[in-house]
Amino acid sequence: MIQLIRILGELLLYLTNSWVNRMPCHSFRLWWYRVAMGFEILPRATINLGTRFDCRRHFRIGKNSVVNQNCRLDPRGELTIGDNVSISEEVVILTADHDTRSSSLEGRVRAVSIEDYVWIGTRAMILPGVSIGKGAIVAAGAVVTKSVSPLAIVAGVPAKVIGERQGVFDYETYYRRLLH
Repeated sequence: MIQLIRILGELLLYLTNSWVNRMPCHSFRLWWYRVAMGFEILPRATINLGTRFDCRRHFRIGKNSVVNQNCRLDPRGELTIGDNVSISEEVVILTADHDTRSSSLEGRVRAVSIEDYVWIGTRAMILPGVSIGKGAIVAAGAVVTKSVSPLAIVAGVPAKVIGERQGVFDYETYYRRLLH
């Protein structure tokens, strides 16, 4: 029975990452993600074409938040995205890795939390165990290895603080492109 459940889960993940994520019907994709994948998707959230997931469940995206095309989201250790978050194309967010201090390279999972009004630039990478504070900006191509304070602007490999945002947010990031 356990083997059958595992096979069913792998089949759903395969269908999600090979077929569903390429369907240009937003309503269907969001329905599939909620029902088949068990994701919590709040109103007006957008997950664009080509987004790949590493497992079912453990994923929440807030209202008006946008995940652009061809991102890889790994909710194995739990991935929470707040409200009015903009995640640019080809961003990778990981919650699982291997303990390099373990003689067997033991696998481990650590949650990632992205708070409200965060903007993550194209091809940035967020590593396991990171929290990104409210209003922070992660520059394109940055590799975030440590938590980011609210309002911080980070860039580089590894990401370091290069500036700070003002703390007033009066916008929504909601947008949905036709056939994306």
